[in-house]
Amino acid sequence: MNSTGQRRDAPARHWYREQDCSLQDFRSVLEPQKEDTALRFASDICQHVPLYDCRELRGAFENVSRRGELQEEWGAVLNRGAGVLVLKEAYADTSPVDEATKVFESIIEEEREAGGAAADHFAKAGANDRIWNAQEKLCLRAPSVFARYYANAAVLAIAEAWLGPHFQMTSQVNVVRPGGEAQQAHRDYHLGFQTAAQAERYPCHVHAMSSFLTLQGAVAHSDMPVESGPTKLLPFSQRYAEGYLAWRRQDFRDYFEAHYAQLPLEKGDALFFNPALFHAAGSNRTTSVQRMANLLQISSAYGRAMESLNRARMSEALYPVLLESLATSTMTQAEADAAIASCAEGYPFPTNLDKDPPLGGLAPESQQSLFSRALRERWPAERFCAAVREQGDRREA
Repeated sequence: MNSTGQRRDAPARHWYREQDCSLQDFRSVLEPQKEDTALRFASDICQHVPLYDCRELRGAFENVSRRGELQEEWGAVLNRGAGVLVLKEAYADTSPVDEATKVFESIIEEEREAGGAAADHFAKAGANDRIWNAQEKLCLRAPSVFARYYANAAVLAIAEAWLGPHFQMTSQVNVVRPGGEAQQAHRDYHLGFQTAAQAERYPCHVHAMSSFLTLQGAVAHSDMPVESGPTKLLPFSQRYAEGYLAWRRQDFRDYFEAHYAQLPLEKGDALFFNPALFHAAGSNRTTSVQRMANLLQISSAYGRAMESLNRARMSEALYPVLLESLATSTMTQAEADAAIASCAEGYPFPTNLDKDPPLGGLAPESQQSLFSRALRERWPAERFCAAVREQGDRREA
């Protein structure tokens, strides 16, 4: 059996079929290998899940060579290893988390009073409090909070480790109240959000590609003891090639429920995993814990994000905050770059090449590049906003 869940002597296939999924083959790829524990930077491994102490990694984030080595390890863990890792104290200072929590709670209250009943993925509608498009809502409502929250070296490093630069950050806040029921085991976007019949229409190489287009993450906004239902995970399950079809089958779901790992998290920890990993939110069996997580769905520049964000409006809101923060030295350039990466559009395509030609290069200037150039040259906010709008007009057909 190879690392993609296919027998080495099996003939190559062009299509997967749900009826051909084999629980025996699935079990065989879940066996840990020697290299799964040979991790240089991990501080511990718990239930096969590597834990990384971000306090010990601060220097690695700032050193180009060590950062690259760390990212190489993270990429291997997410791809061929456990498929999941935990960044302990990703937010050593949890005040940005607390500030964001207050904003999210006010949004939840307003949306509840407005009578909206948001549906949920893989769980009953109304079972949880959910904020769709929390990324844009936080940025427009509280840009200074957004800046501090996303000026995070660990989040930037893990996103680039899996997706490379110019990723598209989106997020949805999820609050599971006491008594909230668990999700069903599943895989996530893209192919995870297709029916079995639809997924079968995609050739095998697209099944392999799908997980490389997205990184799943969750920032803990509250302490999450196991009883509160943090995410249930099946390490190594992303290795099973037919998994986008298999997760719907009851025998696979039963196996998941009998063998999953579930780790407690503390406020400020962050969990990241390959979207092809079998996983599910757990049941909140407590009487008092309001389990809140900011669910990060980070998309490759080459993929399509699940949510549409008005990144021009977000950039206009964030720019004066970063301009002042850099001028007063309350934020480093690296922190500002991380905030920009989680806000502005980093990829220059698609665009209207008649109006937005690639002058002086292979591609036009991206929104992120414009944002960074304006900060370097200390443009007034009014000039930057006008430039963003002009750029947007050029990109329209």
